[in-house]
Formats: sequence, structure tokens, C-alpha cells
Amino acid sequence: MATVSSSPSTAMGRAESHHSPVVTRIEPPRGLFNLRLGELWAYRELLYFFVWRDVKIRYKQTAVGVLWVVLQPLLTMAVFTLFFGRLAKLPSDGLPYPVFYFAALVPWMYFNYALQNATNVVVENQRMITKVYFPRLVLPLSSVLSGLVDFAIGFVVLIGVTFYYGIRPGAPAVLLPVFLLLAILTALGVGLWLSALNALYRDVRYVMPFILQFWMFASPVAYPSSLVPEKWRWLYGLNPIAGVIDGFRWALTGHGRAPTVSLLVSAVAVLVILFGGLIFFQRMEGTVADRV
Repeated sequence: MATVSSSPSTAMGRAESHHSPVVTRIEPPRGLFNLRLGELWAYRELLYFFVWRDVKIRYKQTAVGVLWVVLQPLLTMAVFTLFFGRLAKLPSDGLPYPVFYFAALVPWMYFNYALQNATNVVVENQRMITKVYFPRLVLPLSSVLSGLVDFAIGFVVLIGVTFYYGIRPGAPAVLLPVFLLLAILTALGVGLWLSALNALYRDVRYVMPFILQFWMFASPVAYPSSLVPEKWRWLYGLNPIAGVIDGFRWALTGHGRAPTVSLLVSAVAVLVILFGGLIFFQRMEGTVADRV
């Protein structure tokens, strides 16, 4: 019978290799385009935890809860209908004023909420950032995704309002997910820039109310984009949320023209903002633990 023998040194080497710990080296990205987006999939459970945590915090132990998500756009719609519609007589593209304003307020309020949360999320989680490693991109992404719960509630109410006024969604309604995706990417792209800047300069959070107020009036929320001269329409489309609101309103009601030019310009602007935000955010990631 043949036997196989091994020397003590060989056996010791095998034992050491079997019990040697796995070492993971964490290094900042070296190349400009090394964004390490694959880490998001590896940490998908953590992303789900952050999203679920934000949703629970928003609705747990609140006096009005979900009702406030409905009341806020409804009350704003009533104010806009009275002052911009009945008194100022601004055009509404042939839509009833409540439908015209509510169809814009639902995507706008989602963008508003997602952007504010994404701006503050790095500073609010500074203790976690300084103690454990995970892709910091999970934080602003979770803030943007958690706002979809409010959006879904507002969208259900919006469908009820459109049906009340006898408006039935047509074939363009199949494009609503496209405009929602554009809103998500817009909030994420701008949120990456602002969250990184807020981690470096804490006064960014104090100018956010002014930025959002100015941004709302620079978007077709209270007025139709048809008031913008045709030759400047492409420039107006550089505001990415303008293409989202126009597209959302058109896809849901079928009124007005399809925002082809402004939508294409907005899509390009979103891609530039998002890609630049990813690069800037990950360059800041290497020093954020020391700055926050």
C-alpha cells in the first residue's frame, strides 16, 4: 500500500495558510473615472436599512403622519389657484387650475424633500462615518429613495384630482416612470454636490431654503413654460427639474405639447450634474471623516 507523507514544516505552512486572516485594504479611488459603483450592490442591504430608517423616522410618533403629506400639496395648490390663477390670471395650458398646479407640485415637493435630506445626510451621520467604512454614496442615495414614499402618496391623490375634473390619463402616461427617473437622478446629482459642500462648509444648509425657493420660481410650477419665448426654451431646459415638471404634467393630462427640446436639454444637464457630482463626492470621501 502506498503512503503519502509530509514533513512537519509543510504541515505547519498549510495550517498557517488555512488560518491566516483576510486583509482588505481600503484606498481612495486613484483614477478620475474610478467611481466604484459596484460597491453599492455589495452594500445593498445597508442601503435598504437606511431607506427604511428614514421612512420610519418620518412617520413614527407624528401627530398628522401621512395626512401632512397630502395636506401640504393640497394647501399649496389652493394658494396657487387663488393668487396665480384667479387673481393673476396666469395661463394653465387649458387645464383646470387645481390640476395644473397639483401635477407640478407632486414632483416638485419630492425633489424639494429629497434635496434637503441629501444635503444634510453626511453631517447627520458623522458619528457613523468616523467609526466604520461603507460607501458614503449610500447616504445621499438613501435620502433620495426614501422620498419616493411621499411621492407615491401624493401621486395617488393627484390621480383622484384628475379623475374628479374628468381628465383621464392617455398613452403618454406610460412615460411617467421616465420623468420620475429623471427627477430621482436630478435630486441625486444636485444632492451629491450639496452634501459634499455641506460637509466642508456648514453654512450651506442655511442657504438651502433660499436656493429651493428661487429654484421653484425658476421652474414651471406656478406658470407654464409656454410663457418662455421659443428661442430661449433650450436655455430654460438647462434647469433639469423644468423638464421633469413639464413632462410629468403633459404625460399625466395629455394637455400641451410634448417637451421634446427642453426634455433633451434637461436630460443632458442631469447627466453632466450627476457625473460631476459623483466625481466631486468621491474626491471628498477621502477627507470627509476628518472634516465632519
